[in-house]
Amino acid sequence: MPVLNVGYVGSEELARSIAKLGDVRDIESYVYKEMSGGETRIISLLRPLKFPDSIRPLLSVLNVAKAGLVEITKVDAALGEVLVSFGCAGITDGIVVINPKDGGWVDPDQVRVILSQAGLPWAVLEGTPDSHDLREILLKFLSVEKNSVSEALVIPIDQHFVVRGIGLVGIGYVQSGSINKHDAIESHPAGDFGIVRSLQVMDDDVDTAVTGDRVGLALRNLKEESLHKGCMIVHQNSDALESHESSRFRLIKAPFQKRGLSLDDVVHAAVDLQFNVGRVREIKEDSVLIDWESPLLLRKRGTEPILIVHLDAVPMRIMGIASEMTLA
Repeated sequence: MPVLNVGYVGSEELARSIAKLGDVRDIESYVYKEMSGGETRIISLLRPLKFPDSIRPLLSVLNVAKAGLVEITKVDAALGEVLVSFGCAGITDGIVVINPKDGGWVDPDQVRVILSQAGLPWAVLEGTPDSHDLREILLKFLSVEKNSVSEALVIPIDQHFVVRGIGLVGIGYVQSGSINKHDAIESHPAGDFGIVRSLQVMDDDVDTAVTGDRVGLALRNLKEESLHKGCMIVHQNSDALESHESSRFRLIKAPFQKRGLSLDDVVHAAVDLQFNVGRVREIKEDSVLIDWESPLLLRKRGTEPILIVHLDAVPMRIMGIASEMTLA
């Protein structure tokens, strides 16, 4: 059941024309399913709410998205921050829909320049789009997505609850690897062990969940306090993760970012649904040292971008990407 997670910034109307509204949290999920060659293909639009007031939902979406869809009604600072965020997250497959309201006008050439500067080789569509055409373009992105099921399991948890008769349930996205019913798992940073009682993907009971799936895990022998937003599920005794109390890295500054990091700046790292706060302790040439308030958990063999965010650096809160991050 291949799933394409699409980071979507735009109107509710356009989202509803493409897919059916599903889960609503700080992120809205719209799901479209179709059968092709005896296989169900799924587009999952993930729409961050409260943006631009809060950037965290957008970053959470970008942590799991493999493609992008942005509806442009006007060119402003918020649009620049959105496109830079997609570019820093490495989401090179995407579509921009220019759809100004109330007789307004958006210059397509200006949009193409911004896309180029943000590092996004996306398609640009003008006017009210045909929902069928949008789905077809997005499904082409699905056909080239490579599921990393052979890698070590990593599932960041974004919500959890206790269900009568079932017990503790954690919900998150399989970022790498695969998980099976009855697998022994470990939660981090708690380091507690549990067993997978059952799995659900798209409200269906399954025996296996793979990279890209939004999965619900019914867990036994695991305490509720072992789970929280941004914690990680891996296989028991896995060495998939590296825990950082402090990190050293080189900052690749984001396009349009005029500020730099300074000593004692309070910043956040956004990666795998984590939004960890840290303080800049040292800047030496192009090397930055940060102490984290809580452990930052990184995939040892992952290539996922780590976005550095400064919440006071409006209108461009994305400082850039942490490159060559190592334990300090």
